[in-house]
Amino acid sequence: MLDRVVMVLDDDVGVARLCQRVLDAAGYEVICVTNPQQAVAILQQARVDLLLVDIRMPRLDGFEVMELARQHQPDIAIVVMTGFGTVETAIRALRLGANGLILKPFEETSELLDSVQQAIQERERKREMARLQALQPLIQITRSLFAETRPQHLIDLILDAVCDHLHCNHAGFYQRNEEQRFLTLVAGRGNPLPGEESSLAGGPVSRADVWGVPIQVDVTGKENTELQQVLIEHDLETVICVPVLRSQDVHSVLLAGRERGEPPFSEADFEMLTILARQAAVALENARLYDELRDYVRQVEESQRKLIQAEKMAAIGRLTASIAHEVNNPLQAVRNCLHLVDRHDLTPEKRKEYLVLANSEVERLMDTIRQMLDFSRPSTRDRVATDMNQLVETVLALLEKQLQKQEIRVETLFDPHLPLVLVVRNQIQQVFFNILLNAMEAMPNGGKIKITTGQDQEFVEVIFEDTGPGVSESQQAQIFEPFISSKPHGTGLGLSVSYTILDAHGGKLELLNGQEQKGDGGASFRVALPKMEAK
Repeated sequence: MLDRVVMVLDDDVGVARLCQRVLDAAGYEVICVTNPQQAVAILQQARVDLLLVDIRMPRLDGFEVMELARQHQPDIAIVVMTGFGTVETAIRALRLGANGLILKPFEETSELLDSVQQAIQERERKREMARLQALQPLIQITRSLFAETRPQHLIDLILDAVCDHLHCNHAGFYQRNEEQRFLTLVAGRGNPLPGEESSLAGGPVSRADVWGVPIQVDVTGKENTELQQVLIEHDLETVICVPVLRSQDVHSVLLAGRERGEPPFSEADFEMLTILARQAAVALENARLYDELRDYVRQVEESQRKLIQAEKMAAIGRLTASIAHEVNNPLQAVRNCLHLVDRHDLTPEKRKEYLVLANSEVERLMDTIRQMLDFSRPSTRDRVATDMNQLVETVLALLEKQLQKQEIRVETLFDPHLPLVLVVRNQIQQVFFNILLNAMEAMPNGGKIKITTGQDQEFVEVIFEDTGPGVSESQQAQIFEPFISSKPHGTGLGLSVSYTILDAHGGKLELLNGQEQKGDGGASFRVALPKMEAK
């Protein structure tokens, strides 16, 4: 009990000395006073756990002293002593927050000790209950703090929480970098203390940062007296400053303050702000990491955007060069033919030959333009429910003569339960034509083409496999780009147009290679179209 301070206030010196001897013997630290004004002055300066006060005294009675004591130390325990025990006296004492009442003269000193001990225990219970009630909102506060990932908004939430739950009008958040010594007021509520240099000779904010521990300064307290002038200059009654160490590079301090005339912060307030500062430190570090992650994501997105834009520009460049090449060749041939036709020494037969050649080049140019238009805007209107097995057979029937002429054998393996697909028939037919013509051109001396149909959960698929030389690794990455062809006279638009048609249908055109490729080598292409939804 050595840390329990009891003030005995009685204008009867004998009673005051008796109480002092009894309480001293019990291990309490006793302040014995016979003057009420002196007692109030001490209560303004020093911490007192229990006030043992007489009711009837000159100038200030015990009830007035109780009211003043509660103003300066709200959680002080009070035991009233009186030689006039009436019901009215007891009721008034209870209304003013007395924790006990004892009649004088004491029959047994044990009565005095029991009353003091019970009052202190009741005070402790009330303080613990107040502490628990004050800490309960921290759960909700913590949730809201951890939910906010924007550092500046988070600081505003912290300051609002300080003002709301500590019932104060002044709060401040100070911050400095490791290489700096000045604590800057980043955000505040009311009129907090200004920013200052971090040093042992500084004010409360500075010392909390240097010491690394929370400190409380009260204008009426007897501790930290050299800091009280700072509070008086800024019209503050009490402040608590708690360091918030976010990282090795950044130091922060959280301040809560009450203006002159308001009660000082209690131990529960001090503990609550300390816990809130710890939660704020975790939330601020969390927000900092989120902020770094957002910056990193923005940088990645910007890099991706630039990369995509660069790839688009490169693709446009390749496409433009390819178009220029494909268009320039027939135009150059037409120009040469027209130049030769204009010669006067040319025979009619030769002139006709050059005109036929020029017309052939114009047709080739028109065909190239037509394929380019198909590539740029494939239409998917007029879709009809179509059986892929039948469509493959139709294409094979149209190419039967050419396949026989080149001695290419076709093997089919159809799924008899293949569901219908909703497509533009002539466009999908064009896709099959393009793939089969490519396979035929890859096998000028004969070979085999295997066509397999099947399905998975989403798509109907047709796989074309040939026994040609296959697609080289250098061409695989660009095989579906326009004007990319390994054939000496090809436009390189067949697979590009096919890819675009299937994409417009919500399907896929894939080159199977490596472990996915089946058969006897060569190239393997997979055409996949979404199943028709059942009605």
